[in-house]
Order: sequence, then C-alpha cells, then structure tokens
Amino acid sequence: MLHFIRKLPKYTLFQALGWGLFLAVNVFFAISYKMADQVFFVRLVITMFLGLVFTDLMRTVIKRWKLLKKKINAQLIGFVLLSLVFALTVGMVETLVVKTFDLNFKQETGFNFFQDYISNAFSWIVFLFIWNCIYFIYHFVDESTRNQLDKLKLEALVKSLELKTIKSHINPHFIFNALNSIRALIDENPSHAREAITALSNILRSSMVSETQETITLERELSIVKDYLALELIRFEDRLSIKYEIPVEVLQFQIPPMMLQTLVENSIKHGISKSLKPGEIMIHASKNDRTLQLRVLNTGKLILTENADGFGLQSTESRLNLIFGEKAGFSISQKDADHVEACVKIPV
Repeated sequence: MLHFIRKLPKYTLFQALGWGLFLAVNVFFAISYKMADQVFFVRLVITMFLGLVFTDLMRTVIKRWKLLKKKINAQLIGFVLLSLVFALTVGMVETLVVKTFDLNFKQETGFNFFQDYISNAFSWIVFLFIWNCIYFIYHFVDESTRNQLDKLKLEALVKSLELKTIKSHINPHFIFNALNSIRALIDENPSHAREAITALSNILRSSMVSETQETITLERELSIVKDYLALELIRFEDRLSIKYEIPVEVLQFQIPPMMLQTLVENSIKHGISKSLKPGEIMIHASKNDRTLQLRVLNTGKLILTENADGFGLQSTESRLNLIFGEKAGFSISQKDADHVEACVKIPV
C-alpha cells in the first residue's frame, strides 16, 4: 500500500489529501450539529466532485498560460483572477444542479436563484483562493529549492573544474623545472643526472597517485618534497642546506597535494638559484589552536614582480580558497634581510 502511494504523482496525492480533509471536517461538524441527513451527503458529494473537476481544470489553465513562469506580481494577479472566474463558474453549476434536483438545505428554503448563486459563488471563492494559495506556495518553495540545489551543484562543478585546472598546471610546471635541472647535469655530471632521473621518477609516481585526491596527509606530501629536494641537492651540492622542523603529531593532517612541494620549488627557483652563495631552506610545521601552519623559509630576496607572475603561488592561494574557504590563508614576505618566508594556514 505504501509503495503504491509513493508511486502516485504529488499532485494526485495532495488533491486526495486536501479533499479528503475537506470531507472529514464537513462530516465531523455535520454529525456534531446533527445536520448529517441525505441532502447533506448528496450536496457534499456534488461539492467534492465539482471541486476536483474545476481545480483540475484551473491547474490546466495555469500550466497552459505558464503562469508559474511569469513574474511574481503577474502570478499573484493571475491566481486571484482565476479564483474569481472559476468560483463564479462553479458556483453557477452548483446552483443549477441544486435547483434542478431540489437539494436545498432547510435553512435555504425561501432563497431565490440569485441568492443561492451569490452564496455558493462566495463559498467557492474562499475554497479556490485557499487551493490556489497552497498550489502557488508549493511551487514557489519547490522552485526556490531546485534553484538552490542547482546553484550548489553548479558551484561544486565549478570548484571541481577549477581544482582540476590548477592540478593540470602544477605537474607540467614542476616537470618543466625538473627537466631543466637534469639537462644542466647531463654534461656536467652524467652519474648525478642518472640519480636525478631516478628521483624524478619517484616524484612523478607519487604525484600521479596524489593528483586524483583533493587532499593527502602531510607525511605523504613530505615524501614528495624530500624526493624533490634530493634531486635539487644533486644540482646545487654544497650550495644548498635543508632543515626540517616537523612534529610527529602533525604528519596525519590533510593538505592539498603538491602544495608544499610548490612552495619549496618556488623557494629554489626564486631564492637559492638566484645566488652563487650557499643557501638554506627550512620547512617548519606546527599546530596552533585549530590551525595547521606550514612555513617554508629560504635564503633570498622577495621580488614582488617575479612572484606575482608565478603560477605556483597563485595556485596555492586558489586551491586553499576552493578547498578550505576563508578559514585558510597564504602569505609570502621578507622575513629579514636575507630570508623570504612563505606561510600557509589550514583549518584542522
């Protein structure tokens, strides 16, 4: 039975519930006031039949006029006019049926045709106005809900596409820089070039697994970063020193894949490689309140025009906003005379 009811169209179900409630209320009061005679039940059946037929016709008119697609003011005026026109029509039909088959209530004895018509029409104005209000409110709420769901789906789709676009830029960007590093080693030190290729293959293997995910653990991201820095150590040798300050308790926190690697890569490209002097990179992680803070400190000078043009830093900020919203943050600044610091804050 429940399965059958669930398969019914919503309109049919609501019509049955509405007019069923109308029947129950009328029968209850008729019995309470001892008015439930034969004429009452015949009139009640006629009223319900006319109500079902004319509300269905009114719905057909609403759909054909596409009233629900019009502006809100036009909809309200249309529903009021329809209630009035159909009430006058169904009131006339009911009055004709009652007079033809002599179905007047006792209290209506002595009423003329015009008085009966006015009384019936007024009752139908009330019924149909209530019916139209329910119909209008239901469709208004339903349309608003669907629009909201469509908006959320669209936002989710846009977010997904933006993340995929960013990811598609990150790997080519990283591979291009890594291949340039390896190319520089081929003539200078072929054995180091082979080691660099091995390191690059490890990075690519890890990144291919990670790029299908929105976030990965900091521990997994660090393994990619260490492979990348192993590759760069082959290139820079004694000119590069690396320090890690990563507490064990933060290793399982989630961050966007290749994000920390992008910051480290940026520090190499715009910091270490710009100077002939030995340089240092320090990677620090800490948890404060409900925020994971990642800092990459490197030797160098902050040149805004250089960093503003880099896709890596723009992608970091975009990904943080898309995944974590306004609670996340990214900044890059000149920490002191010789060091630049990139800082990422992620809610946990």
